[in-house]
Amino acid sequence: MPYMFISTQIRLEAGPTNVGDEYSDPALMNYLGARKTTMLGNNFAEYHVDDPPRLVLDKLEKMGFRVQAMTGVGQTLVWCLHKETE
Repeated sequence: MPYMFISTQIRLEAGPTNVGDEYSDPALMNYLGARKTTMLGNNFAEYHVDDPPRLVLDKLEKMGFRVQAMTGVGQTLVWCLHKETE
């Protein structure tokens, strides 16, 4: 999985952080300490971690991910990360 998105709400810079979808690598989600949840009314699951985005980005950098882009979408902050494949 060479690409990854993480996001958080603007007023929640201290966490929680969304770190993956239902198809994300379970081993990576475990490393991040993420839990898989399904919000009421959604037909898909997401992974969330209580850490702020800065700590999540630090952990992902140690795993070889690099930020490619960052943007604000409405009230949400989104980072796109990429990991080079061997």
